[in-house]
Amino acid sequence: MNIEQLSALASSAVVAAIPLMFAGLGELVTEKSGVLNLGVEGMMLMGAVSGYAVTVATGSPWLGIAAAVAAGIAMALLFGFLTLTMLANQVATGLSLTIFGIGLSAYVGKPYTSASVGTTIGAWAIPGLSRIPVLGPALFTLTPLGYLACLMFGIVGWFLYRTRAGLVLRSVGESPEVAHAVGFSVVGVRYGATLFGGGMAGLAGGYYSVAYLQLWQEQLTSGRGWIALALVVFATWRPGRLLLGALLFGAVTGLQFYAQGAGVPVPTQFLAMLPYLATIVVLAAISRNPNAIKLNAPASLGKPFFAAL
Repeated sequence: MNIEQLSALASSAVVAAIPLMFAGLGELVTEKSGVLNLGVEGMMLMGAVSGYAVTVATGSPWLGIAAAVAAGIAMALLFGFLTLTMLANQVATGLSLTIFGIGLSAYVGKPYTSASVGTTIGAWAIPGLSRIPVLGPALFTLTPLGYLACLMFGIVGWFLYRTRAGLVLRSVGESPEVAHAVGFSVVGVRYGATLFGGGMAGLAGGYYSVAYLQLWQEQLTSGRGWIALALVVFATWRPGRLLLGALLFGAVTGLQFYAQGAGVPVPTQFLAMLPYLATIVVLAAISRNPNAIKLNAPASLGKPFFAAL
């Protein structure tokens, strides 16, 4: 593998990791508040179809991205109403949200499977830095959404561990009863975290359809929402490790595309399953040390909160 091929592989790895960064980071914040939303895949698909439909209708990819975020927030609001207000089971509701998102996106997107967008979001090359061998094209020749994905890790890390609001959110995830006793709105904090997670999942879906693949088809995200959920556990609910995990899975995806393009004599079906095989291997490895998960997982994750009267 020469330096040009290595550079292309690194670039494809980073690009493939960007939607996982958005969706995984949003779910991390949601789970930090004690809410387990398994509907990431459904929210991503609704974001993808909404973003693509608005881009086709208006010709503006940025309006499409805004619509994708709005669709993700709307799906998260539905999830929040059912689980936080009506106190429905979070696991069952999240799974239902994914099934609902898969079906609704397929129905809404049917007229757009053959539609094409006239414009897309171009890459911004940073002068000087983009010329660094291998890393330059991968890290400094991204779309604005790519730079935003990287920036969001710094913002979320600062918010969670350097601000009072982040401390409140983490305290709600650890002990909602204590947070409620000292006067914090547990349900309000959890709604905010859930809507943020939904917006990020919608943004991830919009990135797929508008900026990355520039098309719409049924189940466009191909289960990446489940990988994002696995990344949160892999990262033990820490943003830095989530970034590394997203890049790792992006590299596996990039390797898949590289192998297909290089004509490696391996069935394409096997190459396509590499990201999911990597997910299984990583989760199996993490499961060997359950204490690490217990120590880092929010204590109230997935548990409903009943406010004392």
